[in-house]
Amino acid sequence: MVRLRVFGLVLGFALAFVSRANASAASGDESFNSGIEAYRAGDFAQAARIFHDCAKAHPASGTFQNLGNVEWQRGRPGNAILAWEQALWVNPFDRNARNNLRFARENAQLEAPELAWYEVGSAWLPAPWWAWIASGSLWLVVGMMTLPGILRWRKSPWQQAVASLGLAVFLLSIPAHAGVLARSRVGFVLEKDTLLRLTPTSEGEGVTRLAAGEPGRRVRARGNYLFLRTSRGSGWVERDQFALVCSK
Repeated sequence: MVRLRVFGLVLGFALAFVSRANASAASGDESFNSGIEAYRAGDFAQAARIFHDCAKAHPASGTFQNLGNVEWQRGRPGNAILAWEQALWVNPFDRNARNNLRFARENAQLEAPELAWYEVGSAWLPAPWWAWIASGSLWLVVGMMTLPGILRWRKSPWQQAVASLGLAVFLLSIPAHAGVLARSRVGFVLEKDTLLRLTPTSEGEGVTRLAAGEPGRRVRARGNYLFLRTSRGSGWVERDQFALVCSK
């Protein structure tokens, strides 16, 4: 009887969790559909708010893709480019986001971010995959090296070959991890004619003006200002004028 009660409690918790997850997914679908309806109705401001909330709750390339489309229709190329870059961060295989970025940059005469070789390599797969690959390959090496002794198996060449392959994959994933970390500091200017200042003050002398959608790297922060490195110089901008691709 005790076991049945415990099983019933566990089953009840599991069913409650599943129902909450399904309710959350259903709520997300309803919000997404509301955003689509607002977009088709031409209410781009409302659609942008809905897609932004959906992307914050459940980041997905399709949601970022639609958010970028809406922001472009609103005449906000900086926010559109940011959203499409976020779509590629989640899913590097998203052709629509890649094509939209190419079109937007050609239209606004903007450059893509300059990436080092290990950053380019890290963009071949979604960022979380590299952690899974590294942990999986490492455990494969450990297993192939320790299990034969524990289970008193006779070591064979194929086990050593698998361990060597796992070690090679693990070592190759290290530059990709460094690339993900470096790319997480890349962001985009949101407002047009953003003033790049020499000092983090409202009276700071201007270095140059940055276009909406122009890439930069966040170096450090001070108060309400961020220090950026861009292709046209380094300096300070206000926080709300710049956003990172990886916001978490």
